[in-house]
Amino acid sequence: MHAFRIRSVVFIFTALLISLPILALLSSWLEWNAASGQVLSELAQTVLPDYMLTSLLLCVGVAVGVTVLGLSAAAAVTLFKFPGQKFFEWALLLPMAMPAYVVAYAYTDFFQFSGLLQTFIRSTWSLEGRVFPEIRSLGGAVFVFSLTLYPYVYLLARTALSERAANLMEAARMLGAPLHRRIAEVALPLARPAVAAGVALALMETLADFGVSSYFGIQTFTAGVYKAWLIMDNRIAAAQLATLLLAMVLLLLHLEKQAQARMRFTASNTNAASSREAQPANLSQAKGLALTAWCGMLVFLGFALPILLMLKPLLVSDMLIPWGRFFEWSFNSLRLGAITAFLAVGFSLLIAFSLRSQADFFARFISQLVGLGYAIPGAVVVVGLLLPVTWLQKQWPDSPVGFWITASVLGLIWAYLVRFCAVALQSIQSGYARIPTSLDDSARTLGVTGMALLSSVHAPLLKRSVFAAALLVFVDVMKELPATLVLRPFDTDTLAVVAFQLARDERLGEAALPSLALVAVGLIPVLLLSRAMRQKTSHA
Repeated sequence: MHAFRIRSVVFIFTALLISLPILALLSSWLEWNAASGQVLSELAQTVLPDYMLTSLLLCVGVAVGVTVLGLSAAAAVTLFKFPGQKFFEWALLLPMAMPAYVVAYAYTDFFQFSGLLQTFIRSTWSLEGRVFPEIRSLGGAVFVFSLTLYPYVYLLARTALSERAANLMEAARMLGAPLHRRIAEVALPLARPAVAAGVALALMETLADFGVSSYFGIQTFTAGVYKAWLIMDNRIAAAQLATLLLAMVLLLLHLEKQAQARMRFTASNTNAASSREAQPANLSQAKGLALTAWCGMLVFLGFALPILLMLKPLLVSDMLIPWGRFFEWSFNSLRLGAITAFLAVGFSLLIAFSLRSQADFFARFISQLVGLGYAIPGAVVVVGLLLPVTWLQKQWPDSPVGFWITASVLGLIWAYLVRFCAVALQSIQSGYARIPTSLDDSARTLGVTGMALLSSVHAPLLKRSVFAAALLVFVDVMKELPATLVLRPFDTDTLAVVAFQLARDERLGEAALPSLALVAVGLIPVLLLSRAMRQKTSHA
């Protein structure tokens, strides 16, 4: 009975934690009156069409970009042998460590009119005027997002192609099909569900972004939400824009789940043994070098060049590095990441354990609700948290709720948990999938039940999954910008916030140090993922 009460309290608390921001947004539509109707009418006549068109064009451009880059890279390393193939299998994941807004800062300094590249070209060829289009534009945002988000498509497409494509392409070759036909009619259709899932994930990240769109001056939904709340001081307009953004993201999440379901169906029919027997196709030296150059260009543009561009001002400038402030920013980021990771893993462990022990409707509902959190953009979470706080402050002016949410780290950690509990839950559920249920039955026959089963039987077997969950949440919190920018207490700047503010003030050299620190932290899970992929390939 005691364990049941703990489980019920945890579930109710988790449900409120995740659902309150969404319910608060939906409640904004219930406050419909002449004033709110006028606000929506004004939005529809002025900025809303621009937000919708810009967001749509951005999504279309990013979808095309990540599909071309990710699928071509996955097909190259999976279907063909070429110089550097083994290296690129993991190196192509490195852009995942680069926050999109960090790449935007680096390339702005490089591609702008007074930047290194255009200055060199004008002086070398005696040209005048602009050589390249303005990087701070919709096209520049598509370029940045495509370079940083294509690993979503690459990772899923590579998995799908490695499971069946090599084997079926070998069968098609024996039937006399030429190479281009085997790729177009065998390999690419097999990867279609994986590509769709990867594109949906990339677009969710694109719609949730605030750093790139704000820095480039692009009028997306996320930027509009912040303008409505912070500049127009109109909570109803911000809430309604956030609701429209949430609807777009939920549609993408639905499409991604459908694609994942089709991908699992495809994988379930895989003949793993015969797939291992089939080998990637040999290419001529010229074609092999062309693939090497293509994959090398993706790694260089998505990872190496931004790193070099951020290192340059640190190495050649006589600017004094504010190490004291840097360690303070780092401490704030590390502290918030560690607290959130601990809480997210704790909640996720209890939810996953309850699903395994008694997968009733309530437990499944809570797990799906938590899983929804990662798809909710930070701007939506911020508005969803601040709406009830504003309402409470109006009803009870002396209430301390507003102070605890906006003047302490409590509101910020709440926003992090809404967004990133899903990451921890997915990792821990993956670990539970590898533990046979017969082990639970054996433990129960020995009298080990309830929380004792979790602590003495499951916990030792879930160490790697718990570590992975904590690491992923920690890194996501370190890089998170939109919610941190609004909800952080006074004098609690993080690395992400400082990098954004310095870049916004055109102090790109000073923004390099916190940006590089974020990249270094983001490299940890990417390198662990690369190592796991190499081990899996060597065992195959």
